[in-house]
Amino acid sequence: MTHGVDLVDIEDMHRLVETPLGSQLHRTFTQGELDACGEGRLRLERLAGRLATKEAVMKALGLGFGDGVGFPDIETVNLDSGAPTIVLHNRVAEMAKQAGVDRWLVSTSHTDKVAFASVIGLTAA
Repeated sequence: MTHGVDLVDIEDMHRLVETPLGSQLHRTFTQGELDACGEGRLRLERLAGRLATKEAVMKALGLGFGDGVGFPDIETVNLDSGAPTIVLHNRVAEMAKQAGVDRWLVSTSHTDKVAFASVIGLTAA
């Protein structure tokens, strides 16, 4: 079992979203994540929660940038129940498999100021 947590400041998320470099969003999130976050007043909080989740997964796996890892390689999706889970792609998926992590428990929450994520990577017993 492995655990990671992260906080994202909503104001920082606002700067990322509002930057003239709109392509930055596509370098951070998958199209599915962008679609799931939708539009409207909670979009920033939802995006920040997904960014915190990506960071928490990297911490749980002991990864950093420069390890051939990109944010879109860590994708937050919702189960039919609405609960969030993680889908890993590319090198991150390989690294999780090597670590024995085969499923994730994910919890996120937010206020209008911060988003928080806690992820637990479970290994087959």
